[in-house]
Amino acid sequence: MRQILWFRRDLRITDSAILAHARDEVLPIFIFDPHILSQLEPTDRRVGFIYRQVLRLKSELQSVGLDLAIFYDTPERVFAQLQTQGFDEILCSVDYDDYAKKRDKQIEQIMPMRRFTDSYMVDPATHLTQSHTPYKVFTPFYKSLFFLWESNQLETYPTPRHLRLIPFDDATIPSLESLGFTEQPLPDFLSLTPDELIDEFIPKLKKYHHDRDFINIDGTSKLATFLRFGLISPREVFNRIRPYTESKPFIRQLFFREFYAYLLYHFPHSEFENQKPIKVEWSQNQEHFKLWCEGQTGVPIIDAAMRHFNQTGVMHNRLRMIVASYLTKNLLIDWRWGERYFAAHLLDYDASANIASWQWAASTGSDAVPYFRVFNPYTQSQKFDKEAEFIKSVIPELRELPAKKIHTENGVQSDIFVDYPEQIVGIKASRDRAIAAFQEG
Repeated sequence: MRQILWFRRDLRITDSAILAHARDEVLPIFIFDPHILSQLEPTDRRVGFIYRQVLRLKSELQSVGLDLAIFYDTPERVFAQLQTQGFDEILCSVDYDDYAKKRDKQIEQIMPMRRFTDSYMVDPATHLTQSHTPYKVFTPFYKSLFFLWESNQLETYPTPRHLRLIPFDDATIPSLESLGFTEQPLPDFLSLTPDELIDEFIPKLKKYHHDRDFINIDGTSKLATFLRFGLISPREVFNRIRPYTESKPFIRQLFFREFYAYLLYHFPHSEFENQKPIKVEWSQNQEHFKLWCEGQTGVPIIDAAMRHFNQTGVMHNRLRMIVASYLTKNLLIDWRWGERYFAAHLLDYDASANIASWQWAASTGSDAVPYFRVFNPYTQSQKFDKEAEFIKSVIPELRELPAKKIHTENGVQSDIFVDYPEQIVGIKASRDRAIAAFQEG
């Protein structure tokens, strides 16, 4: 048996389905795909991060007697070349976004593929309601998985040490520059390992249910980027966290990640269309969208969130909800515009989670916030950043202002000593407009 182990969003040797199911002779590979890379800016910070993780994976594979062949070419050409070398099949993990499915369908015409649900704990194809239909609401989905979240440990795959490496030409490993990208600064937490992050997070579990919503509190796990690229498996995260008595709120969030992937699998049209059969007359105001992207809306919490996001590629989940509500309700701009912007900048970008989260905020998804629930950004900033610590840390011209003024609509603009953009829309008038537009749809 000669197999190709195609690493994609599973860049690890622990709890690896493709390694565990491999037999005899193997060739582990990673492909830098120009189909994907050509759509990114040369300064995209994610590519440098992935590049370093691929080299780390190569080293870890070498530690168990294997190696990693690294390609910079289209998957079609790579497998067309490898197909001539007598391989029997490709082992890889599943992915549910449209490009990944089309890509895999093409590769299957070249060589047989076996896919494993290795980025998630739940196989969406086999987990259905009693009437054999997909779940559309999170709570019933979550309750149906009690056999998982009530477990103390989930079974993981051992790392095999009996596989034989098929020799390959490793003379040229593409450099980051040859891929068309330059090294970019990354947030400090990305220099840690997933295990180190979990060690830091465990003492926060007692207050996680409360603290995870507060923008100025370091209360989250910061594991999303590591889960996205498979540097640690969700089963491994579950097993590290579950033994603690305060783990349930975090485990619930881990299963939200499962649910989002589940929705994209069963409702693939949601990647491009409203999942609910609702039609909204979205605004086409390009200038408003540009101001939102740049953090120049005149609303401090929105502007701070977007400016920090543009600088770092990171955004707190509460801030994601606030800026998404503002874009889709107050500005009445299509959620797909915001989804694409996040897709281009989020360090932890995951198609299923991004799409479902945006449709939640826009009230167009299957389990979304009601259309008449529109976040007031000033109420949100007052509640979740009471002293405006986060806002002031990002927008220096507001540092000397009292928090109360920052949390008051037009409060900042009323200060003659501060040069700050005017609000592009009023909160109440824009909320009323959104509700009317959704009622018509």
